[in-house]
Amino acid sequence: MKKLVLAIGLALMVTTLTFGQKNKLSSTDRPLTPARGHYQQLKSFDEKPKVHAGEIDQLKFPYDSAVAKRRLSLKPYYLVDVAPDEFKIPNPPANSSDQTRAELNYLLGLQQYRSEEDVRSSLHMAGVYYNLRVKPSDSTYGQYRRNLFQIGRSIGNWFNPEHLPVTTDVMARVWQDASFFIWSLKYKYARVRPYVLEKDLENLEETDWAAYPSGHAANSYVNAFLYQELAPEFTDVLIKDAYDMAHSREIIGVHFPSDSEASRIFARQFVNRLLSNKKFLADFELMKNEWKGKAKETFSKPEGSLKQGAVKSSCAKKCE
Repeated sequence: MKKLVLAIGLALMVTTLTFGQKNKLSSTDRPLTPARGHYQQLKSFDEKPKVHAGEIDQLKFPYDSAVAKRRLSLKPYYLVDVAPDEFKIPNPPANSSDQTRAELNYLLGLQQYRSEEDVRSSLHMAGVYYNLRVKPSDSTYGQYRRNLFQIGRSIGNWFNPEHLPVTTDVMARVWQDASFFIWSLKYKYARVRPYVLEKDLENLEETDWAAYPSGHAANSYVNAFLYQELAPEFTDVLIKDAYDMAHSREIIGVHFPSDSEASRIFARQFVNRLLSNKKFLADFELMKNEWKGKAKETFSKPEGSLKQGAVKSSCAKKCE
């Protein structure tokens, strides 16, 4: 009888510990906010292929094994034991589906109403990414490091790679992890670009990789979700910056809205994984310590040339 009681007690202890561990793990899972606007409305359309649609549903982005091998050669730094298929994003809608047609119509609407400023800012954002192979000796090194702070750029003068070197190094490693999984998913789905399906769509950027999910959008949401952990009071600014990056890809006609939404879904899952990864959490503590001392304005006069990068306007009040 005593052995039976002891066995039951041990079983209950194991169950309690296991339940506690699961609860502890799930506490790192941040929920994904619901889709809104056109992203939500597009879900009401049928994503399945049309009957007898023909070859259109067979269209895939061409696969180049040599390029794929190079892009996937940089393996994750943190999530070394995670397989790409563990990220659950929805399948893209079929090329012949009602949803794809609705998305193409939406992009045509953006094209019709996009302003010169829409085009200018969107093309600027197209060049905002991080080159994982850049070296400190390269002339572009500083710019790529600054690109890691595009999301949240307005939260303070202190928010830059020179002031936050630890944060910059960690975010570069995060970008390496994210890029591996993003490329893996792109090769898995091999979705063609929207202008392949709609000849009236004028794409303003040439691309040589698949559409789904959007790399620009995914990396932007990853940065937003991580910086949100450090500065929750700026959540609205960070998410808005990531949203603008995602939407800019639609404005210039190189991504479907569902590419953007899949990227947001991926980013939330990816960051949740990081927040339960011991190796990342150790580095994240270093980031938090850096922010404790540096995430604030000094209000001192900057050193060096104050005119660097400045653009004067001759209009002043006269243009109003």
